[in-house]
Amino acid sequence: MHRATGETLVLCRSALRSELGIREMSRGAGEDGGLSQVPPTINVQDVTQPPTNQTTVAEKVSPMGDEVSPSATSSFEMLDIDSVTPYQPVKPHWFFCRRADDDTSWLPFSGEDSQKLENAYANIGEKEEKVVAVDGERYDVHVRERMRYAVYWEQAPSEVRRCTWFYKGDKDTRFLPYSEEFGTSLEDAYMVAVTCGTWKKKLEFPSGETVILHNPKLIMQYQPVSLQEEWVSSPTEHSRPRTVKRGVENVFAVIPDEEPDQVDHLVFMVHGIGPACDLRFRSIIQCVNDFRSASLSLLSTHYKRGQQEGSVGRVEFLPVNWHSALHGDATGVDEDIQRITLPSISRLRHFTNDTLLDLFFYNSPTYCQTIVDTVASEVNRLHALFMRRHPEFTGAISVVGHSLGSLILFDLLTNQRDSSKADTGEIICDEPCPLTSDALVQTLTRLGLQEYLTALQKENLDLESLALCQDSDLKALGIPLGPRKKLLNYFWRKHLKEDCRAGMVLLAPELEASPQSLPPVNRHDALCPGVPPQPGFHRAQSITSVVDYEHFDVGIGQVSINYPQLVFQPQTFFAFGSPIGMFLTVRGLKRIDPNYTFPTCKSFYNIYHPYDPVAYRIEPMIVSEMDLEPMLIPHHKGRKRMHLELKESLTRMSTDLKNNVLGSLRTAWLSFSRVPAAALPPVEEGDAPVERNLQEIQGACEDTESSASADDAEEREIKVGMLNGGRRIDYVLQEKPIESFNEYLFAIQSHLCYWESEDTALLLLKEIYDKLDVAFEQQ
Repeated sequence: MHRATGETLVLCRSALRSELGIREMSRGAGEDGGLSQVPPTINVQDVTQPPTNQTTVAEKVSPMGDEVSPSATSSFEMLDIDSVTPYQPVKPHWFFCRRADDDTSWLPFSGEDSQKLENAYANIGEKEEKVVAVDGERYDVHVRERMRYAVYWEQAPSEVRRCTWFYKGDKDTRFLPYSEEFGTSLEDAYMVAVTCGTWKKKLEFPSGETVILHNPKLIMQYQPVSLQEEWVSSPTEHSRPRTVKRGVENVFAVIPDEEPDQVDHLVFMVHGIGPACDLRFRSIIQCVNDFRSASLSLLSTHYKRGQQEGSVGRVEFLPVNWHSALHGDATGVDEDIQRITLPSISRLRHFTNDTLLDLFFYNSPTYCQTIVDTVASEVNRLHALFMRRHPEFTGAISVVGHSLGSLILFDLLTNQRDSSKADTGEIICDEPCPLTSDALVQTLTRLGLQEYLTALQKENLDLESLALCQDSDLKALGIPLGPRKKLLNYFWRKHLKEDCRAGMVLLAPELEASPQSLPPVNRHDALCPGVPPQPGFHRAQSITSVVDYEHFDVGIGQVSINYPQLVFQPQTFFAFGSPIGMFLTVRGLKRIDPNYTFPTCKSFYNIYHPYDPVAYRIEPMIVSEMDLEPMLIPHHKGRKRMHLELKESLTRMSTDLKNNVLGSLRTAWLSFSRVPAAALPPVEEGDAPVERNLQEIQGACEDTESSASADDAEEREIKVGMLNGGRRIDYVLQEKPIESFNEYLFAIQSHLCYWESEDTALLLLKEIYDKLDVAFEQQ
């Protein structure tokens, strides 16, 4: 590029003034770097030749201590225009505002999402609106509107920007993007300065901001000092300049990694009591987002080969929020509770009403029905929406529940019906069956009793009237005892599903109590005529349906509600910090039969922190005769924590010391036993204990040497019922070293730590990808 002449410089300056003067900018540049609503007329002045008796902005304003002072840039002032890099248009990057009410919470999109938005922006028409799915298709961006909307959950829309220029003040922790109009003005000025080699230019905006382009590496923005004359007023703290950078590559922004398009598994996560899920009072949405990020990081480290080969994509986690529905205007429960709440210690009472009362609400028939319906309908809604946006998805689905959310899922999964089982002697249908003669024929045919159809039709009995018949009525029709019991059993099971059945002990299907063994109860006869009653079941007529416990035989104290059905069969149920064991015990459940399984879910993991005050175990309810230690969850870096290793080392040292003592005794006894036989006195009857002692010592040494291997073999052979397919159920996290000093101090934190635990996330991923037969890579 040839050296520009004076005439060329004048033309460049004129072009700059003309181009910037006619540009209309719609937004203000207050403290956030925007522009005013009034279309500005930007004055471009040459800072190298300030007016007479006036002080330049660079001389007047004191820059930040850690920034380069404009007055200290003499080495850049005399730039050789031949050495100036030719102008290259800035590459924009798209950002979004994380919180709608905070204009400083700007975060960048991933490189792939930013490129998709840029392509849509380049091809959009004048009145056309384009919607681009970003963040794993969990959000939609309306490009023309510049707004970002959540897809799966309710969230206020946030602003989106196509960013090219950034600034950082003395109180800012990171660079923030200018508005698009402000960035375009700076880019125009930068283009003219680079093309013409004219630097040290001052751009004045109507809102009072001043930007000085000293050189390509030093561009500063100065805020208006006061309402006085700009060149007279003294500098203040508010007049400290901002550092201005061009392009996202110069602002050290952390661009998130791209998420794989392939979804291998879908997980629904249900929260516990209250609207907040951790000590930072974050919502379920924020906690699940962090859990998703942790799982993506673990996939890149422990399944790196699978990702490179294309066999591993990602796991999608979606939050299920039921608290807002319970405490919303539809129920009115908050207003009712507020009327009876005492005015003292208001903050504590508000916390109690908003969190702890959820436990009592779940034990109320009215609000328990609301909670269960909300969880099931929200899960089904999210599932349908996900399948609509991912029609190619063929993976399995799992559910996760934290605290009370795990109990909700446990009750929900307990009351699911497996439609694939057609050998139960009952008609399984979601819609009510028509009470016609055809239905009677179908029922008798299914039960193998079609030979009695003529006798029933002779009495004008249809399916509804047959259900009202008692054993004496059927006997009067000449139906033998066996068919009578078969019919009564069928209607007992069918009507109990709809109205009046509950239980106390979780039984395997083949161990269910028969209705013939149940004594009559007068109140039950009044409620369900013709249906054999259950012991201990006494209740008044209720407007809600009774719980359908497929594998329970007597009442367990659970509220009487109607459990909805999920539209899919979960593969695994993960419980975090779960009180399931305590609730089942309080309901009167003594034990869980080892053969019991959820009707539609074949795997169950109970994961807890050792100091969690809300968590309880499950395995002792299944194998009460064995004292099993819970399974220790491995550290995500492939080792135990240091203090646990130290504790094990001390235990091992004590065992080795014991082994050495026993070994020395054995050596001494063996040496003594090798004395020539002639020198030994004959063994008398009273010397037998000495020989027995020698055998006992030898046996003790052999038992001690083989104890470790025996324990390992026993650990491998243990089967804890079929609730988790014969595998272990209780898994405990490793406490941190600081937590081991005072377990009471970290009790509350331990109940809320699961969302941030990489060990928990890795256990989920390992269970998921073990079923997909993907190799696990230990770090």
